Amino acid sequence: MSAARLAVDPLAAARRLLGATLSCRGVDATIVEVEAYGGVPDGPWPDPAAHSYRGPTARNAVMFGPPGRLYTYRSYGMHICANVVCGPDGTAAAVLLRAAVIAGGQELVRVRRGVAVPDVALARGPGNLCSALGITMEDNGIDLFDPSSPVRLRLGGPLAAQAGPRVGVSQAADRPWRLWAPRTPEVSAYRRSPRAPAPGASD
Repeated sequence: MSAARLAVDPLAAARRLLGATLSCRGVDATIVEVEAYGGVPDGPWPDPAAHSYRGPTARNAVMFGPPGRLYTYRSYGMHICANVVCGPDGTAAAVLLRAAVIAGGQELVRVRRGVAVPDVALARGPGNLCSALGITMEDNGIDLFDPSSPVRLRLGGPLAAQAGPRVGVSQAADRPWRLWAPRTPEVSAYRRSPRAPAPGASD
């Protein structure tokens, strides 16, 4: 399965990633919730909520391509979050992986997440997803379609999806770029940033 399928706009890429299988260090998971992010103000998908909005830096350079690479960052300095880079090479865009259903390697996930966590919450939320699969900051920039990669992605067929605003962003807070599989308990709850404008006052 080629990364060329992700060389599209971020929302189209998000739809293609929903239902995909992510495999990492002995664990397989089905992606059931994602968020699309664009790029710079003069690009095709300007997005003030994206890390890439102010242009390339050492931290966000992976977001500028090529597609099919993994972009990792720490949220609040603690939780690792994983994104799949999309769009044409040189154009910033990525899709945040927000939640997944564990499909294999549950014993390893229990070691990483603890025995008290309910099954539906093992990979619910981007930080928990990375913890469950063993994704680290050292995985930043790897090719998800390389068979020798420690983190691999396999795209599936189209999956039914619901759409709504992204979680916790203060800019472009009403943009319906969060997609999730309906009636799936592993999907995280929507939380609007307290710094975001009132609903309807943002794009």
